[in-house]
Amino acid sequence: MRKVLILLVAFAVVVAIHEGAHALTALVYGEYKAFHVKPYGLEVEYETPVEERQGAKWAVISGTGNLLTCLLGYILLSPRKWFSSAPSQFLRGLAYWLTLTALVADPLNLSIGPLLYGGDAIGIGVGLGVNLFVVQLGSLVVLMFNRELIVRKLLPAYGVQTRHFLLRPWS
Repeated sequence: MRKVLILLVAFAVVVAIHEGAHALTALVYGEYKAFHVKPYGLEVEYETPVEERQGAKWAVISGTGNLLTCLLGYILLSPRKWFSSAPSQFLRGLAYWLTLTALVADPLNLSIGPLLYGGDAIGIGVGLGVNLFVVQLGSLVVLMFNRELIVRKLLPAYGVQTRHFLLRPWS
């Protein structure tokens, strides 16, 4: 039960950072309307309807949350020896799950998410003036890079051993 609780706390932190960054960025651009708690998670509502959105500000508003959570994963991964040897089992578990979630959630959201529910990738594509496929492909590359970081750095730092084919080094 403790592991599930730690995973939920880590996920909640990543979601709060992600959605909070959307809200703050939208506030800066005058696009923030409301913050909603939905059954599937948090959601920021913007002033401009989806069909009227244009310009680079939408790439910034849509992409900042994704960028910040990935950066959190990289930051937590860099001093991994400190986190992996934290005195408390709760802190070690939280650092592990925060790092893993931060490295996987948003690249997965941007690469696979548009196939299921749309989301931030559409705003990034509209803002950059590029095809959605370009955003998805770039995010998939980041996801594969992060997967390798997880396999080579994160799992060994926390003593996690697995034989799962998705969690083995490529070379």
